[in-house]
Amino acid sequence: MSGEKKMKAKGEQAKGKVKEAAGRMTGDERLEAEGRAEQAKGDARTAKEKAKDAFKH
Repeated sequence: MSGEKKMKAKGEQAKGKVKEAAGRMTGDERLEAEGRAEQAKGDARTAKEKAKDAFKH
């Protein structure tokens, strides 16, 4: 996985965790859901890149 793409995936996951926590603290269900979705997007990006790497070798 390229360093840039790896950092982007980790950034999405971290941003999602922050949004989810903020949503929980404020009672904002929409923000909490956005956070979970962003984390899932980061997880999917990570999985995609790992699959690419597996086929390279």
